[in-house]
Amino acid sequence: MTKHLKPRLKRFHAIEVTRIAIGNRKLVYVLIADKKYRYRLGRSTVAYIGTTKKGIRRVASSVAHHAEDILGKYGVKKIMARIVTCPPRPGVKSWVKLERAMLLAFRAQYGEVPIHNLQGNKIKETDEYEYFRREAVRKLILELG
Repeated sequence: MTKHLKPRLKRFHAIEVTRIAIGNRKLVYVLIADKKYRYRLGRSTVAYIGTTKKGIRRVASSVAHHAEDILGKYGVKKIMARIVTCPPRPGVKSWVKLERAMLLAFRAQYGEVPIHNLQGNKIKETDEYEYFRREAVRKLILELG
């Protein structure tokens, strides 16, 4: 007779999804760790800023894709995905403009783009701040951590 294995229920959620992003297909999402990353000009919990026009499905796959790298940092136990939306404007991919504005604001605040963003270090400001107030985007970045 073999010894039976004992199943164990883990204490914390592996993934928790809310209704917050269901209505918006085109959005910006921010992956946040529970420990701050060190950047050139300060520290922030923001690990990645991304955009999608496929809604929450893309956010979930991005969390899965980046999980190993983010959770591999010493002391990081949890990743959260925060959703940032804006109203649409005819003829403008406003979610793309918002992502670019957030990357520019993050780089201005911390000296570099989030650690897991592969692109964006050489991003140049174009017309992003014609659609969003610079100070509002900066406050958003600070609020995210």
